[in-house]
Amino acid sequence: MVEKLKEKLWAFIVHNNPDVMLNLQKDYSVTHYLDEKVNGILPMVDKLLAEDKPNYIIEELALNELTADLKPSKFLYIRSVLEEEFPDDFKRLSELGVLTSEVVNLIAACMDDFEAFDFSEETYDDRHLRYAVITRVHDHLL
Repeated sequence: MVEKLKEKLWAFIVHNNPDVMLNLQKDYSVTHYLDEKVNGILPMVDKLLAEDKPNYIIEELALNELTADLKPSKFLYIRSVLEEEFPDDFKRLSELGVLTSEVVNLIAACMDDFEAFDFSEETYDDRHLRYAVITRVHDHLL
């Protein structure tokens, strides 16, 4: 189960947080990160196993715990802003094959705004945050 949880966590990161993926790869710390995260929830997994919970339930609960600090995804947020507010640029970046790297660059450019608005599930729909991100994206694309 440990290896399966690591695989699922990595797949989640690859699809939802490519910025985290790239940083982990750059630092050669993917294995350490995955080991540390999964080892941190093993007591919960052991408890659920002792309660005879089905494996699919254990995996779902464990993955929710493992990904809690990765949600909401800044990558998906900025990608959606780019797609909705700047469709021509979105298409151009996609066609050039640089969309992911540009969104990762935009995360860095928007980090002050994410911190100022305490980016979370609660602030995800804050229109002021969205306007701030739109402004940063606009300035970045110029």
